[in-house]
Amino acid sequence: MPMEEISIFEQLSRRYYELSASEKKIGDYVLSHQGKTQAMSISELAEASGVSEATVTRFCRKLGCKGYNDFRLAAAKNSAAREKHTNPLSGAVGNDDPFSEVCRKLYDANVSAMTQTLELVKPEQYILAADIIEKANKVVCMGQGGSMIIAEECAHLFATTGSKYSAVADSHYQIVTAATLEENDAILFFSYSGATKDMMDTMHVAKKRGGKIILVTHFPNSPGAAYADVILQCGADESPLQLGSIGARIAQLYLMDILFSEVCRRDLDACRERRSAIADALTEKHL
Repeated sequence: MPMEEISIFEQLSRRYYELSASEKKIGDYVLSHQGKTQAMSISELAEASGVSEATVTRFCRKLGCKGYNDFRLAAAKNSAAREKHTNPLSGAVGNDDPFSEVCRKLYDANVSAMTQTLELVKPEQYILAADIIEKANKVVCMGQGGSMIIAEECAHLFATTGSKYSAVADSHYQIVTAATLEENDAILFFSYSGATKDMMDTMHVAKKRGGKIILVTHFPNSPGAAYADVILQCGADESPLQLGSIGARIAQLYLMDILFSEVCRRDLDACRERRSAIADALTEKHL
């Protein structure tokens, strides 16, 4: 398929894993600042991404562009035609697909999200994250928008093993919580982009307090990653209009399950006892 027939940002998502580490820095920045990128000079993008101008040029050519100006033009055209040409559905579901094909495409997309996440697992990062959670006096799960739904699910899951887990949804209360963290406390932050302003504000305050930050994101070189003590990378590519896709959420849920299992298996007897007590308490809630 010619590059012009798909979004330049979708092209980037498809080829993200072919990029070098330096080129991924550009990719992370571009995907997090789509509207801003087309107005930046090559020097400005290089500086913002922390790479050289030569790396920016190589990055553009890997996406099929002749150079940086060609890339800027493609980004501008995409902004002008996004609503018409960008598929808002995951799995490349089309208008004319039979229902059975829709089911198959979405199944494949969701399985692919988990497969990508498995390939991105760095055991040492999960072990370090489990160490932080194990030592923490309290663990607060946070996110914005759709990511907050995953954060609440995480807090609910981990709360079945102890009382130190909670979720904070309101962005102002997130700041308040960060400002009262103790040195052994931790924040488990979910952000697909790793580049939301509220998240950055909260992380900045948390780091000043000496709290630990575990970031779950798709982009390990995103602005939020600079604040994180541990980065857990999830798979699942999203095009610009597929925000909060089920595939991305499944990838984060799978990642969460890995972390939960690592934390629990360090003291299975205690985990079993607490979950048994909760199960007994909940029997009164069922008919």
